[in-house]
Amino acid sequence: MTARTITALRIWAEQALLAGGWARDVAVTLDDAGRIAALRPDSRPEPGARRVGALLPAPANLHSHAFQRAMAGLTERRGPDPRDTFWTWRQLMFRFLDRLGPDDVQAITAFVQMQMLESGYAAVAEFHYLHHAPGGRPYQSLAEMSARVVAAAGQSGIGLTLLPVLYQYGGCDQRALAAGQIRFGNDPDRFARLVDEAGQALAALPGDARLGVAPHSLRAVSPEGLAMAVALRPDAPLHMHLAEQVAEVEEVQAVRGARPVEWLLDHAQVTARWCLIHCTQMQRRETLTLAATGAVAGLCPITESSLGDGIFDGVAWTGAGGLWGIGSDSNIRISLSEELRSLDYSQRLRDRSRAALATADRSTGRVLLESAARGGAKACGRDAGVLAVGKLADLVALDTGHVDLEGRQGDSLLDAFIFAADDRAVCDVWSAGRHLVSEGRHVKHDDITRAYRAVTRRLAAL
Repeated sequence: MTARTITALRIWAEQALLAGGWARDVAVTLDDAGRIAALRPDSRPEPGARRVGALLPAPANLHSHAFQRAMAGLTERRGPDPRDTFWTWRQLMFRFLDRLGPDDVQAITAFVQMQMLESGYAAVAEFHYLHHAPGGRPYQSLAEMSARVVAAAGQSGIGLTLLPVLYQYGGCDQRALAAGQIRFGNDPDRFARLVDEAGQALAALPGDARLGVAPHSLRAVSPEGLAMAVALRPDAPLHMHLAEQVAEVEEVQAVRGARPVEWLLDHAQVTARWCLIHCTQMQRRETLTLAATGAVAGLCPITESSLGDGIFDGVAWTGAGGLWGIGSDSNIRISLSEELRSLDYSQRLRDRSRAALATADRSTGRVLLESAARGGAKACGRDAGVLAVGKLADLVALDTGHVDLEGRQGDSLLDAFIFAADDRAVCDVWSAGRHLVSEGRHVKHDDITRAYRAVTRRLAAL
């Protein structure tokens, strides 16, 4: 049963960021379906309403590999390779994941989802590729690991978009999967069965849960496999890694005769249902052309910094009308405010500028928050992203009594939250009306943390 210990169908906010802008003294009513039934500015608080300082649309975390959270901090030593890179990190990740069983993945994933909620996210798209047992043997149920991600969402209450990943090959030359990758692998037919079983497991969650499809990357799927994945769930979210690393671009170009973005646009109909992850190695013309498709750019600035991926051109992308959202990817650190801050600072460092993403009528913090909320909701297939009647109640409240937010109003409040404060300013979070975080703490914080600690102790002893 999804966590819903706290009940608050009425909220009153001193200030709220609505679809049309900021409003004062806003009374919010939620319905039993987890949607916003009414928004009334300039209202008095009703008896029993949850009173908050500032109410905002809560973004969805659009890209997560939950199991990697348990290896955070374990990859910061230099190995025998004189230059540590994404590719050497990946080998360490492969060795780590062979220790994980279904119970471990469920406990880690529930902890990750709890931290996301406490950080201010209301939902997550889990890009899930750890399908099989060590050695590549399928579990009795092909979707055993997907079902564990679903069970974790049942514990945490987070809004889940489950993205089973098609992973066929070890590279563009279609070489066999290496030992570390064998747990990911499926041919298209088995993958289709896995997706069906994952959808059956997902039915245990509330109605806002979604099923999508994720061809891993141009490195890991054949052109035929990509076409199959695109057609498998034609109306569902479709996510894929694209142009993350220089070596990846060079491999795709050498084997397929074009850079990743060029090849994809020539061979697939990229539309608004697509979310393309990272895109940190794009040329300017690629950025502008891809933005015009309506696809969402899935950005993970903390992980992209950790792995040395590169810097996404957010200024050109947004200038071309492109949508983007935020994910935590490797989950080395789960922090909504820090992801947004890291994204903006990367633009400033690259261009040697300030307030690079601000507009004439919206501050940097407001652009970051609103863009992440709208883009994340679209990428996750959630009818959310703004505070408006009829939308899912994915909401985050900030504590305006926090020392860094004292006296701040409107856009200045968001600037202070992202650039001066941190996620400790988050006091309440609702996911489709499920009130899961109160006073900065998840309703099942202790139980979920206890299970996660047990897993990390066991892994440390191996």
